[in-house]
Amino acid sequence: MNAVLKTEHLEKVYGSGELSVHALRDVNLEIEDGFFYAIIGKSGSGKSTLLHILGGLDKPTGGDIYLEGKKVSDMKERELALLRRRRIGFVFQSFNLLDEHTVLDNILLPVDLDGTKPDMEYVDQVINALGIREKLSYYPDELSGGQRQRVAIARALASKPAILLADEPTGNLDDKTSKEVMALLKKSAKEFGQTMILVTHDMEAAEQADRIITISDGQIVSITDRTE
Repeated sequence: MNAVLKTEHLEKVYGSGELSVHALRDVNLEIEDGFFYAIIGKSGSGKSTLLHILGGLDKPTGGDIYLEGKKVSDMKERELALLRRRRIGFVFQSFNLLDEHTVLDNILLPVDLDGTKPDMEYVDQVINALGIREKLSYYPDELSGGQRQRVAIARALASKPAILLADEPTGNLDDKTSKEVMALLKKSAKEFGQTMILVTHDMEAAEQADRIITISDGQIVSITDRTE
């Protein structure tokens, strides 16, 4: 197995003493390159905490994380910021687009922040795959929810990340748009060779994944392989 992302005895504790909350408990996980994973669990189970730690947005209390063989848990904030920009793409429920920037500027933002030149041939492929070419000069407030999420996906893919992390990406969308966005996420991750990890409470969305990770009370209770 080629593990692009790996955790060893991952722990996350908020607070201290009697008020402490164990969000994650001894999480050991290997994410195989090129697969689509869904993390499911009840509200408060630790699934979003796990995703944020995997993406370097939060630090574990204990244990280790390895991305492409590099130990993430020991990295300084600057190293983490570079890693997030270059190797990890994020798609959030709230889109997180910059209203004062056009669609194209939003898409290219991670590459611009990194001070590198975008691969416009690749970016054009992403834009075409997501069906947003006619919207490139628009601003986010001129778009529907589904269109904004397509832009957010394009932005997440623009820097050619190794991993795409999606936290409840259909949470603010209606059923029809949710299905369209999930189909696009799956298609784009496969087409552009990304490993995808999706956090969702929507079983219909989760069932599109290759593997479903169920988390309860901060612990992984099962991993279902749907490719067999």
